[in-house]
Amino acid sequence: MTKNYSELYTETVEMIGQYAKENPELMGAFSKVHQIGSKDGALKSKYKELIALGISINAQCMGCITMHIKDAMKSGATHNEIVETIGTAIYMGGGPAVVHGTKAYSALLEFEAKVQELAISNN
Repeated sequence: MTKNYSELYTETVEMIGQYAKENPELMGAFSKVHQIGSKDGALKSKYKELIALGISINAQCMGCITMHIKDAMKSGATHNEIVETIGTAIYMGGGPAVVHGTKAYSALLEFEAKVQELAISNN
C-alpha cells in the first residue's frame, strides 16, 4: 500500500489540536473521556487499544486506525495480537473490514519498521 501512515498519524494529531483551539470545552471533555477510557482497569490499556482498533476498522476511520495501531504498540501489544485483532475485525465486518483491515496491517508494518529504524540508529 502506498499510504504514509506516519504522516496520516501526524496530520490527525495536528488537526485534533487545531480543532481543540476552536472548541476547547468539547475537546477537553473528549480528552478526559479518552484518558479515563484508556487507562488500566479490569481491562489493561493494551486490550482497550486492541478493542478500539477493531472498532476503528469497522467504522472505516483511517485516522482512528493509525492512532490505535500506534497506541496499541505503545501499550505493549505484540505484532501477533494486533494481527489477530485485525482478523477479528474482518470476521465481524466482512468485505469493508477486509479493505480497512489490510490498511491497518500496512500501518502496523510501517510503524514496526520505524521502530526498528530507531533501534538501529540508536546503536
